[in-house]
Amino acid sequence: MPELPEVETVVRGLRDTVLGRTISRVRVSAPPSSIVVGKSLKSRSFARLMTGRRIESVERRGKNILMALSGDLTLWVHLKMTGHFYFYENPVPYDKHDLVTFYLEPLQTEKRPPSLRFNDYRRFGRLRLFSNEELWQQDGLKELGPEPLELDAASFVTMCRTRSRMMKPALLDQSFIAGLGNIYADEALHASRIHPKRLTSSLTKRKLEELHAHIQRLLRMAISKMGTSVDTYAGVDGQPGSFQKYLRAYGREGEACAFCGRKIVREKIGSRSAHYCPRCQRL
Repeated sequence: MPELPEVETVVRGLRDTVLGRTISRVRVSAPPSSIVVGKSLKSRSFARLMTGRRIESVERRGKNILMALSGDLTLWVHLKMTGHFYFYENPVPYDKHDLVTFYLEPLQTEKRPPSLRFNDYRRFGRLRLFSNEELWQQDGLKELGPEPLELDAASFVTMCRTRSRMMKPALLDQSFIAGLGNIYADEALHASRIHPKRLTSSLTKRKLEELHAHIQRLLRMAISKMGTSVDTYAGVDGQPGSFQKYLRAYGREGEACAFCGRKIVREKIGSRSAHYCPRCQRL
């Protein structure tokens, strides 16, 4: 699933391509489960509600994309496992996994209307349209924790010591900290030499500050590399990220640890897998 750096890359790509544009037409071929319209908007279809709206801003909150539209509406998108946004300047044939196509009013320099397509072959991604008044009341947004790149070290230490729990599940909990997933949690814990089962309350202030610094360093580096492409992830322009070249723990089961040479192991913790070095990250 795309994590903070991948979603941030998509958001920046959307700002570069569709920000300020007006949606002239919408083609929908998504199953009903892929699209949610807020209760206050139920009288009209998703396509009708989106048509004629101007895209006024594109923001990220955790792993969520928030596209503010004219008329006090927000399109809230979660890419899930295989969701993508692709921007096309020229007409291209439809793909069977193009669930929604947004046609944009052409600029004076454009001969044909460009399009933004939401493609998702597994159909787990969600497009939700809400009025701004009801948006932040929704499950999936209202409970989100702080943004890791906006969180200072002292607050992170306090959060970890307030409740004792295993570190890897804590980092994956979006109500604890928003945007992290398996990739960057594994990488940050490996860089900090912290076992994923280590209790948050058992770590020293200095060690937690070190982890906080590695989380921010890795996220910023991954954003600069356009994210990690270990499956199908790609940006709005269809280009994959390159941070996978720098991974030292995630997906490296059986390979040598960059610090000590011991083999990286993979262990299921709760319902998720964790990759770590049993020598450098001792429990």
